[in-house]
Amino acid sequence: MTEFFTTHTGQQLAYSFTNGVGPTVIFLGGFKSDMEGSKAIFLENWAQKRKRSFLRFDYSGHGQSTGDFLKLGIGDWLNDARQIIELIDNNEVILVGSSMGGWISLLLSRELGRRLKGVITIAAAPDFTEDSMWKNFTDDQKKELLDKGIIYLPSDYGEPYPITCYLIENGRQNLVMREPLNLHCPVRLMQGTDDTAVTRETALKLFDHIDADDLSLYFKRGADHSFSDQECLKIIEKNIEAMLELN
Repeated sequence: MTEFFTTHTGQQLAYSFTNGVGPTVIFLGGFKSDMEGSKAIFLENWAQKRKRSFLRFDYSGHGQSTGDFLKLGIGDWLNDARQIIELIDNNEVILVGSSMGGWISLLLSRELGRRLKGVITIAAAPDFTEDSMWKNFTDDQKKELLDKGIIYLPSDYGEPYPITCYLIENGRQNLVMREPLNLHCPVRLMQGTDDTAVTRETALKLFDHIDADDLSLYFKRGADHSFSDQECLKIIEKNIEAMLELN
């Protein structure tokens, strides 16, 4: 059942919470995605069957939540995640971040302390606004963005992505690959070899960047960026259940 929560900035965030045992598994979706995606729904069904605590939600400007996407960025969606987590009575959480949600999960991991019992990323895209977008823009694209405040990039998932100056500038204030990233919990990174949005080099760079005693990187041959066919979903499920056993 979808419910709504009012943030400090007055946005109405859509979320669905499954009450259950153990650390709450929180799914953080990607850029321009929503909580009705296949991974989020699969994990909610898994949680209901296993009687596990689970939360999925829409960032502001995404899905059923309010907010103007063109006026929002990584810092705003990080604040959404911070506030939605505070709804959980259970103090312990496991973050499952997909693409941009992987970036936000890493930002959160620096703040949650002992509450954080594990991080799982799926095709994580840390710092993508700087290292994937801005870095690869042509001089003409950069000029257009600075002049007009917005450009549009092709998308494999429908309409072109609107990229604003605010998104790029706000991303620069929330980078995670420029300073040490020490995680005191189990960390599992998953990546498809056929992902055209996030390269395997990005996954390897993140693996080398994270300082954690229990860290592993899993490549799935043939998997794309969505990492959401039945085999991939089972891999995600297996990793979550293994992480829960550690707690």
